[in-house]
Amino acid sequence: MYKTSELRIVPLTEEHCQDICTWKYPIPYDIYNWRDWELMVKDQEEFADAALREEQYRGVVDSDGTLVGFAQFFPLVGVTRLGLGMHPHLCGQGYGVDFVRAIVAEAKQKAPANEIDLEVLIWNIRAYRVYEKAGFTHTDTYERMTPTGMDMFHCMVWKDSAALR
Repeated sequence: MYKTSELRIVPLTEEHCQDICTWKYPIPYDIYNWRDWELMVKDQEEFADAALREEQYRGVVDSDGTLVGFAQFFPLVGVTRLGLGMHPHLCGQGYGVDFVRAIVAEAKQKAPANEIDLEVLIWNIRAYRVYEKAGFTHTDTYERMTPTGMDMFHCMVWKDSAALR
């Protein structure tokens, strides 16, 4: 099924997006659920906007071409901020570090001089630990808006270039 050594970053297709919109994460991770595809298209929200999808989003597939997750590369000045999501059935199964490292490698290829960072909700200890193991270091904590209101986030910066070798 899923071979972490064979992950590839590919263009995120409309079919992938429709699939992602069906993913349902358990509580408390359900904050990461996307709205129905039809509503996203109607509002041209995030990856339903074809231009934004092309510019910022990529799919992560296994050796069979099966979608295992996605990445968003936010274009900031001197920084590539990552957003990412793994299929809910794969979360907590030990695939996270390789998944994150594949996305970091793509970010480094896209903008080699940029710093790479990401934000993680402070209660999401599972993700925080994966990011640490993948080479990220906690640099800041702050509050910002989420789909359910204000919440606290850690900012983490990628530091471990040896992790990609």
